[in-house]
Amino acid sequence: MVIKPKVRGFICTNAHPVGCAAHVQEQIDYVKSKGAISGGPKRALIIGSSTGYGLASRITAAFGCGADTLGVFFEKPPTEKRTGSAGYYNTAAFQAAARKQGLVAEGINGDAFSDEVKAETISLLKDKFGPVDLVVYSLASPRRTDPRTGTTYTSALKPIGDAYTMKGVNTDTLEVDEVTVEPATEEEIAHTVKVMGGEDWEWWIEALMGENLLAEGCKSTAYTYIGKEMTWPLYGHAAIGMAKKDLDRAAEAIDGKLKGIGGECRVSVLKALVTQASSAIPIMPLYISILYKIMKADGSHEGCIQQIQGLFERQLYSRGQRDLDEIGRLRMDGLELRDSVQEQVKDLWSRITTENLSDLSDFEGYREEFLKLFGFGIAGVDYDADVSPVVAL
Repeated sequence: MVIKPKVRGFICTNAHPVGCAAHVQEQIDYVKSKGAISGGPKRALIIGSSTGYGLASRITAAFGCGADTLGVFFEKPPTEKRTGSAGYYNTAAFQAAARKQGLVAEGINGDAFSDEVKAETISLLKDKFGPVDLVVYSLASPRRTDPRTGTTYTSALKPIGDAYTMKGVNTDTLEVDEVTVEPATEEEIAHTVKVMGGEDWEWWIEALMGENLLAEGCKSTAYTYIGKEMTWPLYGHAAIGMAKKDLDRAAEAIDGKLKGIGGECRVSVLKALVTQASSAIPIMPLYISILYKIMKADGSHEGCIQQIQGLFERQLYSRGQRDLDEIGRLRMDGLELRDSVQEQVKDLWSRITTENLSDLSDFEGYREEFLKLFGFGIAGVDYDADVSPVVAL
């Protein structure tokens, strides 16, 4: 079939297998161009490994550190009549490339929150890997079923206390207008913590440690975004912010466990980027579009793979001084949070309208990056060619 993008709101309902493979290869080539990362992992478990920062972590571990990797993901496989999800195609391309390089690359497609997938992961680690020396927790899901109670929780992208009115851009009509988000209830806050907090991360570490599958010196990290005043109403001062506090709590608890085997655990704070998760948050498409314009202009813009390769090289496995904040998180968002950048964002934000959207922001760049997530708009790919949607993992 000839595959063209089908975009509805903040999601793309299909993906291009050849385009996704090309996008993965671009990231592999970047990591290879930066050279080997000294002291990096040799066996890595990436929980949430198929898109965005999780995928970039798996690529960096494999092609920057020479690591065997096990990825856990929840993706839709293709049929003869329908494409698979982008994450499915990304995983297929990554695993093929890694195996060609002589690396072990295995994947488990299922609900990472479930006890069944944890058990399957443990079995596969015992069979093909042995103890891992890196565990990356990079899940981005709107809901979670607690396997111990059977209760399903759904997260809320809402402020706390008062309703919040903000500018936003309709990604279908390209109109800039105001959007009001009502405050989260106490129940919604609690549910968001259950979905996006650190409980499941802790359960993963406990399960792995209980089976002696964490190697001496094992490191673990989970990814978060904090932002500054512009995004605080829907991040720091919001239901998500409460979940992020719980992630910090979990990191401290896990760190205490890993210290017993000479390891460490830290939350890594990354910059705002176009991902499938960030596209769903009302303020982010417009904020990111403005941020991209500013950071591209001063040469400081980075994508997912640049952020993660830098995190591994300069933070997780650095023997020099690391950029830690007051509670011990690894910071990779310093360039975004510069006062000079944030003041420009505020200025453009105050002046932006439907009519000047393309002049005052890089919304076109945002759209290009969004489509790339699904394998579209990649240089060198023939999007008029007849391709089979079926790709084997």
